[in-house]
Amino acid sequence: MASARFLFRIALAAIFFGAVFVLGAMFIPASGQIAYMRTSSASTSVVALTPYAGEKELALEKLPLVVSHVETPEKVKAIYMTSWVASDRKWRAQLVRFIEESEINSVVIDIKDYAGEIVYPVETKELAAFGSEGVRVPDMKEFVADLHARDIYVIGRVAVFQDALMVKKKPEWAVLRSSDGGVWRDRKGISWLDPGNSEVWRYAALIGKDAYAIGFDEINYDYIRYPSDGNMQDIAYPFAKGRKKTEVMHDFYAYLAKVFGSERSKIPISADLFGMTTTNTDDLNIGQLLENALPYFDYIAPMVYPSHYPPNFNGWKNPNTVPGEIVKFSMSRAVARANIFEAKEAGFIASTSTPAYVPSGKYAKKLRPWLQDFDYGGDYGEAEVRAQIAGTYASGLDSWMIWDPANRYTRSAYERE
Repeated sequence: MASARFLFRIALAAIFFGAVFVLGAMFIPASGQIAYMRTSSASTSVVALTPYAGEKELALEKLPLVVSHVETPEKVKAIYMTSWVASDRKWRAQLVRFIEESEINSVVIDIKDYAGEIVYPVETKELAAFGSEGVRVPDMKEFVADLHARDIYVIGRVAVFQDALMVKKKPEWAVLRSSDGGVWRDRKGISWLDPGNSEVWRYAALIGKDAYAIGFDEINYDYIRYPSDGNMQDIAYPFAKGRKKTEVMHDFYAYLAKVFGSERSKIPISADLFGMTTTNTDDLNIGQLLENALPYFDYIAPMVYPSHYPPNFNGWKNPNTVPGEIVKFSMSRAVARANIFEAKEAGFIASTSTPAYVPSGKYAKKLRPWLQDFDYGGDYGEAEVRAQIAGTYASGLDSWMIWDPANRYTRSAYERE
């Protein structure tokens, strides 16, 4: 996620440097107060799942619940841990101690990163048959159990469509060059799986279910989008030919909800989205729309890193100098849009009249931003991290996750337990 996150700023600046990021005043007033009026008939924004013609049933192997799980905290406060750190007993122990001594109560650990290797010994034969194990953390199951014993909520991160290993194994699943049909690669030379391939969806679900079976409490899906950099003039998506990117991603989201909603009672799943999905009403040319994700995931994590916003965003010459304001502005917009989505689903529209409908916040409560604790575009220390957390709270939200690809967190930025 880190590499694409760093490219995010460049891609967005190129797509929408002075972008359309402020929603119309009639929908989201500057005050943030929205009134609703009843429509003549209910008109939900939730689009029905539209499977591909001839798509076979993507049934998954049933997994027995063989481990215990920690309930999702009411207020998730998480840090990210790479699989490399998780494989180092001494380093991971230091982070666990940091979690226990601070306000942090959750940890996000890589299950499969952009390289494509599954980092622990898989449980199911069906998943093992893909041969994508690259066991960096042989004792992952025991490590997760130890975290549970400390009442730490464990989230497993899966990078979906950016997957160099699976492209090598199944090049027919890849994003291709339109010029000669060869495997397309982004500016960093990384290959991608075609987002329209339902077999890739199934593979992503298999990984999530296997991870849940060894103890992960929530499955976090990242890179659930189309590529955003590289030679975009020479790119082809054979499995999604003729379909809008937003439609393809919507159907993938709906597929995951169907798969995980029917397993046992329910397996919590979350989605990482580009930060500007909170403020842009287009799909940023990557297929991501906030409203398309809201009904299908238990939690939505916009990556609102201040360093990834273009200069002059919302009038701020350098977004790095106003980290708290960036987060507050972006997540306030996300909350407002989530409430509008809820109102429309109930058959109401935005109005300047006295509110006839008061959103319950069922969709807004799903929002849980990724915040920045790494130096990029500026120095991020205690003040900058705390400002982002305060910005999250100011938007009406109470959960957040912190990203630092080096896992060297600014310890003083977090309240002590």
